Amino acid sequence: MALSKFKKILVDDEYDDEEDVEEVKTKKKDSSVSATGSGKMILLEPRAYSESQQIADHLKKKNTVVVNMKRVTPDQAKRIVDFLSGTVYALGGDLQKIGAGIFLCTPRTVDVEGAITDDDDKGKKSKDDIDLDW
Repeated sequence: MALSKFKKILVDDEYDDEEDVEEVKTKKKDSSVSATGSGKMILLEPRAYSESQQIADHLKKKNTVVVNMKRVTPDQAKRIVDFLSGTVYALGGDLQKIGAGIFLCTPRTVDVEGAITDDDDKGKKSKDDIDLDW
């Protein structure tokens, strides 16, 4: 009889420990889901195509990146946008033109609502605009 009581105590304690372990595992999973990214917005003005990888690294860390292409040539700007387009596609994100030579790159965890109208629709084109029509 004492042995059965002792066994019952051991079995019940062991079961409680397993529940505690499951509860901890569940909490860890929940916390990793809620921490989907650092929530930073990075503003960059690349000076060369070689800086494209740095922009991609920010996206991989789930940061939003605004890229201003005013410091690169139109050919370099097009190459950078092509590279970033592939990057955001691979990460499930989005790339949007938000101004003349300015692009918004967002990871999958960021939803963008609304739209920016293009100045070209109104016939207003600045001499500083980078022409990236493709």
